[in-house]
Amino acid sequence: MKSNLQLDAKGLSCPMPIVKTKKAIDTLASGEILEVQVTDKGALADIPAWVKAGGHVILDKSEDAGVITFFIQKA
Repeated sequence: MKSNLQLDAKGLSCPMPIVKTKKAIDTLASGEILEVQVTDKGALADIPAWVKAGGHVILDKSEDAGVITFFIQKA
């Protein structure tokens, strides 16, 4: 999937992946896509909850070799 911006939050623990995701998505225009890569397992619950609260949409989520990748479309 193609994204407008990539965020590497690997190695960070809660709440930093959410803090950095919010800062990154704030730089995008509505409809643009942010790709976020994290290794914190807490992000599996935290990021979807944050996305829903903000009205954004998770277009795709995958996990490979301990890296979780989210594609989030800004509302």
